[in-house]
Amino acid sequence: MIIQEIQDASAEMWKSSLPHVSIDSVVFGFKNASLNVLLLKIKNDDHWILPGGYINKNESIDDAAQRILFERSGADKIFLNNFGVFGDLNRSEDYFKDYPDHLWHKQRFITIGYYALVNQSDVTPVIDIFSDSCEWVSVNHLPKMAMDHQSIIMKALAALREHISYKPIGYNLLPEHFTMPELQSLYETILGQKLNRGNFYRKIMRYNILTKLDEPRKGGAHKAPHLYKFDKENYDQALKGLNW
Repeated sequence: MIIQEIQDASAEMWKSSLPHVSIDSVVFGFKNASLNVLLLKIKNDDHWILPGGYINKNESIDDAAQRILFERSGADKIFLNNFGVFGDLNRSEDYFKDYPDHLWHKQRFITIGYYALVNQSDVTPVIDIFSDSCEWVSVNHLPKMAMDHQSIIMKALAALREHISYKPIGYNLLPEHFTMPELQSLYETILGQKLNRGNFYRKIMRYNILTKLDEPRKGGAHKAPHLYKFDKENYDQALKGLNW
């Protein structure tokens, strides 16, 4: 059944999409001190893949990336970072080696990698006719990945770790109100290392992207931690590299 569905979709792709170019998105989420990535399990297969798709003939690659992410997760107006292009020989062709040669998916594809940072609570994973599961999975415990998708995830994580040194991270990964220890935990989880609390606090506050709220988090602790929120205007400026 899945073979016929792929063949039907293939015929439509030749009509509507650009050949030989695809987009794969590494969608990062953060929950319970774990950095996670959104993955789809291929129907009737034990391989998992990244949410991806193809570029319509009448849209830009950035618009295509936003559309594909929305279709896969319902996440809209999310910051997407283009972090690389992947075009090794047989990166996708081998996976479809048992399918007819004229199949759209069996052609050689160069894929453009984007990563997105989203609040997992705001995302509703969506399956399609080619998948039977769409789940959040820890980047430290990835399942068996199809094609070169594990390598793409690792490249996205490396890019995120590089960008975190000069661009703000957290607006789409944390709840609206959060504590400084929660923000530090996010940075430590992404970087994979512990950070000095005092140094982290001083560095973050110098960037002028946080607003300290008047009341601490309720919970009964002897000294409840203060709550913060991101200053959206300053955060957006820092994201563009204007303040960072």
